[in-house]
Amino acid sequence: MKLKLFILSLCLAGCVQYTSPDRSTWDYYLNGATFMDMTEVTKVAKRPVYLGKGGKLLTNTTVNSDSKKMEYGDKVANDNTVGVAYMAQLEDELYDSLRTAGVSVERAGTDVVVILTRGAIMKNDVAEISRNGSDVLSTVARILRKYESTYLEIAGYTDAMRDANAAHVMSLDMAERVGVFLSQKEIKPVRMFIVGRGSARPIAAQDSIGRLTNRRVEIRIAPVR
Repeated sequence: MKLKLFILSLCLAGCVQYTSPDRSTWDYYLNGATFMDMTEVTKVAKRPVYLGKGGKLLTNTTVNSDSKKMEYGDKVANDNTVGVAYMAQLEDELYDSLRTAGVSVERAGTDVVVILTRGAIMKNDVAEISRNGSDVLSTVARILRKYESTYLEIAGYTDAMRDANAAHVMSLDMAERVGVFLSQKEIKPVRMFIVGRGSARPIAAQDSIGRLTNRRVEIRIAPVR
């Protein structure tokens, strides 16, 4: 009987629709996050805070169980070698795990970018993460917990809107919701840069189909050196 109840509880838990916590609590979940673009300057500025919260540098992280820490040779070259291998493994895991419509994984130099269209992660009628979005973001969180020596820039985007201020508010809301979700999944906010970019940087035409692609959240993942 106890086993049946346990199995039933697991099934019910899997059927529960995720709901974002009350907005008044978002500051708690995002405590330590930086609300500006992730640049080389802001990454350097964030590093002492990141380390103070228990963050790990990539140089102190092995790429896999067979890797050995490099002790000789040019440090920059060694760091680049480790960084490329580390991010390549991260990219492979994300790509293999996120074979879902509206979700893509791309490489941008050393960084890896996960592009999540709004329709893939949020409900159509309200500003809330959907059931499918919860599954997708849970997968992202699981992998990010494993690759902990990384910063995350979570950027929200809208399609072309006449009201630039409304576009900014909407895009920031999407980015913050994703940040809160990841925080609830044990991703440290100190790793996060959160921004709303409105209708800037469209990646598709502003027609009826392209607009659905331009409404998105991008998670740019960068190694912490």
